[in-house]
This record gives sequence, C-alpha cells and structure tokens, in this order.
Amino acid sequence: MEGEALYAVKWYKDGHEFYRYVPRDSPPVQIFPREGINVDVQNSTNDQVVLDPIELASTGKYRCEVSAEAPSFQTVSDHGEMTVVVLPDEDPHISGGKPRYQLGDAVRVNCTSGRSKPAVHLTWYINSEPAEPGLVRQYEPVVSGKDKLETSILGLEFRVKPKHFKRGDMKLKCLATISTVYWKSNEESVEGDKPQKAPMLESRKAVAANTRADRVQGHSSAPSLSSSLVTLLATLLLVVTVATSRSHSLLSTTTQQHFRPTTAPR
Repeated sequence: MEGEALYAVKWYKDGHEFYRYVPRDSPPVQIFPREGINVDVQNSTNDQVVLDPIELASTGKYRCEVSAEAPSFQTVSDHGEMTVVVLPDEDPHISGGKPRYQLGDAVRVNCTSGRSKPAVHLTWYINSEPAEPGLVRQYEPVVSGKDKLETSILGLEFRVKPKHFKRGDMKLKCLATISTVYWKSNEESVEGDKPQKAPMLESRKAVAANTRADRVQGHSSAPSLSSSLVTLLATLLLVVTVATSRSHSLLSTTTQQHFRPTTAPR
C-alpha cells in the first residue's frame, strides 16, 4: 500500500473489533470494550496498539487490518496469537520416592508443578533419557482459587531393572515447561541397595577354619586309639603268658605226681 493514503486501521481479538484508527475522524481513535482488552490510548497510534494492563483474558488471536483511501480501498491484514502466562511460584516437586531401591522393586513417584496458567507441561526422564510412554501416568490438572490457576501432576511407575542403575545410581528428573517462557527441572539421585558380600566371606573363612580344626582333632585322636590298641594287646599277651606259665607249672606237678617211684617194701 506504499504511496496510497491511509483510510483506516482496525484491530480485532478473536474476530471482534476493539480498536479503530481513522485519520480524518475526530477524534481519530475509537475503542470497543472487550473482555481482557485495556487499551492505552495515549500510546496507541496508527502504527501500534498498546494494551496495559494485560490479564489472563487478554490471551487470544489478534488481527490487524489496514485499508487505503479511495479509489482503491485496498485492504491488507496480518494476524498473530498472544498468550498471557502466569508463571509458577514454585519449582516442580518430586514425591513418593525412596532413598534406596533393589532390583525388582516398584518405583511409584509423582511430579507436581506450582500453580500456573496455562498448565505446566511435565516430562519424566530416567538417567537423562525420556521415560517410555507406558511408564508415565497422566492426570488432569487441578484447578484452584478465584484465578483458576492450574496444578499439573505427572506420575511415573516401573520395576527396577539392572539397566536403570548406572555406576550404582539411578537418576529421576522431572522437567516443567510453558512454551518458551518457562523451563525448570528437579532431579533426584537414588542409590541401588546392593547385598553385602562381607558376611559371606566371613562365613566361608569360618567353615574353612572349622574344617582345619576337624582335621587336627582327627589326627590328635589317632594316637589315642593306637595307644589303646597297644595296651589291649599287651594285656592279652600278659594274660596268655600267665596262663601258659600256670599251665606248665600244673603239668610239671602232675607229671611228678604221676611218675613218683614206688619203693619196695623191705
């Protein structure tokens, strides 16, 4: 429209006109009341419209339309979208976790954002990798207060596997975002509860010590058995010797009695 005289500039929100500028009118500016629209007339011209203050209801689709004077009345327009954001006053919070986990344990944690508008978008990460969709639990935002701000909640549930522990730790991170204007995260590092191996080694040492003790005790009992056997043999030998001696004595006496010479009577 370069070189043509300006006829009018009009501004629309969600299809409804709220600002008009016509140079040849008096006054040249005309305002149409709309929800969420507070025009700063002093600083608004044919080139720009200033909204101050803005509020949540100011969010919407805006369109600017420029028309040329007669005889062409050529019209051009462009549009854009504005989002008014109420940022959370708190960082995302992780709840429900344990300080330690073992393989096979169930992990059930929630990430909760601060109150905002629009609702915060939450994302779970396990060891810096986005959590699989099947592990994530979606919940509806909780609306509260007269301003109807929203609290986002996102759950994470899974069973602990060896792949979840890197260098003995498992890192759970929750990322909270609102478009490109808000970016906050919270991360927790969880330790793996590994079984203690020291008692097992001590038990093996104790078994080994007991085994050696049994062998020593077995060796020490062997001489005792041999001594008993020697004593028993010596006793039997003594009995046989005594018995043999008595037998010889008896035999000698009997022989003497049997072969005693007879003296003829004189």
